[in-house]
Amino acid sequence: MAKLPDEQREIHAKYTSAFIELANKLKDEGGEIQVISAALMSASGVYATYTTSGNEGYLHQSGIDKVTEVYKNNLTFIQNMKKAEAHKGEAEKGNS
Repeated sequence: MAKLPDEQREIHAKYTSAFIELANKLKDEGGEIQVISAALMSASGVYATYTTSGNEGYLHQSGIDKVTEVYKNNLTFIQNMKKAEAHKGEAEKGNS
């Protein structure tokens, strides 16, 4: 994930939380988490296309490759954070 200025990082976190809250609401209403996850990814793909190409445009293969790389980098960043948190939790349990 690209380094964001503090203000943008806070806004980013706020928006991310809003999407997670909506996903959890849909889950609590009986939605299947796999379908909810797929719908979030689809919505993100539609919006990524809109931000670069507008409502009437589409991504060429080079654009798809660029968006895919951004998704990959972001997912890698998230997983590295989760891994670090898990290891921290394991270390804290070992010190108890």
